[in-house]
Amino acid sequence: MLTLLLYVSIVGLVATVLFLLAGALFGRSEELGPLPEGTTATILPVENISGADVRALRFQQVVRGYKAGEVDWALARLAARIDELQAQLAEAQSASTGAATGQDRS
Repeated sequence: MLTLLLYVSIVGLVATVLFLLAGALFGRSEELGPLPEGTTATILPVENISGADVRALRFQQVVRGYKAGEVDWALARLAARIDELQAQLAEAQSASTGAATGQDRS
């Protein structure tokens, strides 16, 4: 029984020494500091936001936050609507350009 206790103590001592040695050699992991108040890591273009931009959005996870599934669902709907509206706008602009070109020829 004394031998088992001695082996466990030696293994614990060796593990502690290895842990401290690894900590001294490799550091305590370089953690990033918190973001300043009022800033975010979320990125969106200033102009011409597309559905792909909305689909690519990712938010920070916090203890008291929103359900990820609900946020993903809302972003998917917004992205689809943005794509739809941009297609309608492009169609309307091409129609007005075509109408203006047709009037110039007459």
